Amino acid sequence: MRILLDTHAFLWFVNDSPELSGDAAELLEQDIDLLLSVASLWEIAIKVNLKKLTLPDDYERFIPQQMSLNDIQLLPIAIDHLNILAKLPLHHRDPFDRMLIAQAMQEGIQIISVDTKFDDYDVERKW
Repeated sequence: MRILLDTHAFLWFVNDSPELSGDAAELLEQDIDLLLSVASLWEIAIKVNLKKLTLPDDYERFIPQQMSLNDIQLLPIAIDHLNILAKLPLHHRDPFDRMLIAQAMQEGIQIISVDTKFDDYDVERKW
């Protein structure tokens, strides 16, 4: 099984945050293929730059290190994802989340997210 991590789910997972639900934490510990979108890395970089997010180490060390330690694969943004994005209804206004929704739909994968707005789309959200 392949599963896409929402940005906050990735951060909570790698930082052992109690905000990560028990069900999500249990799922993440299973033998599954974890994916993180380039869109999430972009979102994290912007928030770090704007000082809205502080990471335990420099971005350029922390992100690759955590992806490697947790065996998380990078999901690039493809034209097929953008084709879905161009047609998505505007139930959700966050551009990063909309990209994750489009990627999950195109790839036919579940997404781990606390965001209930994802439920307005044809994706299976786990939390």
